[in-house]
Amino acid sequence: MPFLLAMDLPAGSQVPFETNPQLPLDPIQLAVPLEIDEGDVESFDPVARAGDLAASLPRQWCGTFEPFDGNSTVDVTLDITQLTALGQMVDIRGTMTFGSVTTPVQGNLHAKSDQLDLIPLADPLIAGLEPGGVFLGLQGFSPTGWQAPRLVNVANPSTGVGGRLAMTSSCQDEIPVQPLW
Repeated sequence: MPFLLAMDLPAGSQVPFETNPQLPLDPIQLAVPLEIDEGDVESFDPVARAGDLAASLPRQWCGTFEPFDGNSTVDVTLDITQLTALGQMVDIRGTMTFGSVTTPVQGNLHAKSDQLDLIPLADPLIAGLEPGGVFLGLQGFSPTGWQAPRLVNVANPSTGVGGRLAMTSSCQDEIPVQPLW
């Protein structure tokens, strides 16, 4: 006799339990290991990649900072003095030079997602950057954008509206090549 869920059952009554013959609960069959295809399992090890990045990441980065407020582009260099793998993260310590202003910098690079955050630690920074802000990159060191430490007034450019930082690991000046003809 089927029971509807909306029926009230008297207290103390028993509902008969019927097993589903299509689903045997044999403990031997339940103990058989499940086979998984090779393509379904993620084999990426972010902890090992963090160790590799700490050992192989270039120690000098060069690039430019282009403020959003229309000021001139500033040359930037990043000199990494220490890289430490901490689980899936790479701890970054070093110095960053914006034009003529040099500041200590600290940051993290996530080994699995390549997300980067760099925090300039000096108090006097260049126009467009305020102490307490952070450079955020979703693809490693380039490109990264500035996240101000507070809300900014876009109508007043002196409030530090931020900018775009583009870095590359090749800091040598490229020799111009002239074609033969």
